[in-house]
Amino acid sequence: MMILLAPMEGLLDHTLRDILTRVGGIDRCVSEFIRVTDQLLPNRVFTRIVPELLRGGCTPAGVPVRPQLLGSDPVCLAENAARLAALGPAGIDLNFGCPAKTVNRHRGGAVLLDEPELIARIVGAVRRAVPANVPVSAKMRLGFNDASRALECAQAIAGAGAGELVVHARTRADGYRPPAYWERIADIRRSVTIPVVANGEIWTVADALRCREVSGCPALMLGRGMVANPGLARAIRAALHGAPEPAVAWHALAPLLDDYWRLLRGHVEPRHRAGRLKQWLNFLRREFPQAQVAWTAVRTVNDPGAMGAWLGQLAVARAEAAEPA
Repeated sequence: MMILLAPMEGLLDHTLRDILTRVGGIDRCVSEFIRVTDQLLPNRVFTRIVPELLRGGCTPAGVPVRPQLLGSDPVCLAENAARLAALGPAGIDLNFGCPAKTVNRHRGGAVLLDEPELIARIVGAVRRAVPANVPVSAKMRLGFNDASRALECAQAIAGAGAGELVVHARTRADGYRPPAYWERIADIRRSVTIPVVANGEIWTVADALRCREVSGCPALMLGRGMVANPGLARAIRAALHGAPEPAVAWHALAPLLDDYWRLLRGHVEPRHRAGRLKQWLNFLRREFPQAQVAWTAVRTVNDPGAMGAWLGQLAVARAEAAEPA
């Protein structure tokens, strides 16, 4: 059993990776994409997006992070992969799944799923450019407008030398609307000889168990479900071993909001900090009634000073509640 933490552009960056991997249950993370166009990127670009490269390629909790590259030029991607490999990552991932219109318009992400021959050239060029001991993996959706070329794309990725494939079980046209078509992952898994990881619409333990059953994949990648419930990976592991894992309680999670805010203050512009915290609270309120209360309280707060003061008041209230009567 392996559980991966998904990349989520604009939300699940190194700051939230740090927080979520502290909770436990995650074996490996994939970074948000590093866009490669027509130039060799300097090291500072890689380390800005994946600062874990500066500490052995792992989060502070010791979970390996695999940086992800996005682009359409095989030569340029290969050159950047070689430079990235020199920084000692836990592997290199390739993005063939991003559904963003801007990215697709510039020939990146899911739009390449209409060009399996190009996908094969990209994967092959990157595989040849990096040392044999550096794993190369890829993430794809089922297709762009439809899933008619899903098997062809998966076979192109595997045949060109990737060692692992994550499949988000929706097309670009599906966006993030449920359902995820886990049965199509089973078709892909049977068509390739490399490990396949199932991704998409896994919000609960029941979802995870059902996804494993339908897709046939022992390994899962969690995205929004893990952001909404940071204890989800631990709970899935416990369920697989027949030992129910107690849910992560709000009183244990709330201090992580303080840590998240502290980390945001270290690298996010002041005008964006409150929005980032509210963004996470918006996900958390799916699972925690207390997060709904918190989100309602700060919904209109944009000033970082006011947000910091509110967090300080919460910390004082928690400390007072924890004192013996």
